[in-house]
Amino acid sequence: MEVVAGHLYDYPTYYDIIFGADWKAEYRFLKACFEKFAKRPVKRIFEPACGTGRLLVRLAKDGYEVAGNDLNPRAVKYCNKRLERAGFPATAVVGDMANFSVRKKVDASFNFINTFRHVQTEEEARSHFTCMADALNKGGIYLLGLHLTPRTPQQCTEEIWKASRGRVTVKSRLWSEGFDVPNRKEHIGVTYDVKTSAKSFRIRDNTVFRTYTAEQMAMLILSEPRFEFVATYDFRYDMDTPIIVTPETEDVVYVLRKR
Repeated sequence: MEVVAGHLYDYPTYYDIIFGADWKAEYRFLKACFEKFAKRPVKRIFEPACGTGRLLVRLAKDGYEVAGNDLNPRAVKYCNKRLERAGFPATAVVGDMANFSVRKKVDASFNFINTFRHVQTEEEARSHFTCMADALNKGGIYLLGLHLTPRTPQQCTEEIWKASRGRVTVKSRLWSEGFDVPNRKEHIGVTYDVKTSAKSFRIRDNTVFRTYTAEQMAMLILSEPRFEFVATYDFRYDMDTPIIVTPETEDVVYVLRKR
């Protein structure tokens, strides 16, 4: 099999297939949180690091005014084209989730599937929360989903899943290659096996995630006093079963609200 070294973000079609397969659970969860936790009607939504806009376009179809940013120009182009095909304005821009502003304040925002962990320093992480608080209207909510580093040995060290769209199948494997504890970095290996009707090849990538214990994440959120903790869930996105975050918690979705 041919092996291509590169970032999956540079292949937005394949990225969208593998990460867009399970959108329904996230989408239902988002809408339920808007209804339950926002102290204002949710009309405008912003997604920092929006990628291909897999959820933004569906929210737009449901009547919300959506926008987002992402560092990858190819992903932004893909997102905007899909919005335009659906009859909506191209509202994604190339931008940094640690340093951004919005033209008009929004009522809700979300950042899922560990995307926040691409932010590499504490200064950038704090800047992200400042930007998010600036972007939200009072009573608006921010949903942030990521894997924490548990105090006990990590249970989830490898993830494998497959998704198809038409004649294209993508199989993803993601695994932990180890931790740089003093610098709070987790080294991640990634492969994406792509099979089309004409060819098969593998995209091989490596990335670095910043690590967060439950305590470190709590302290980071508390550093932005305009946010209050509202609820926490895991990656099952089950509104009926909120969780209590402990030092052993691995996956969590924080529901934060602007005071």
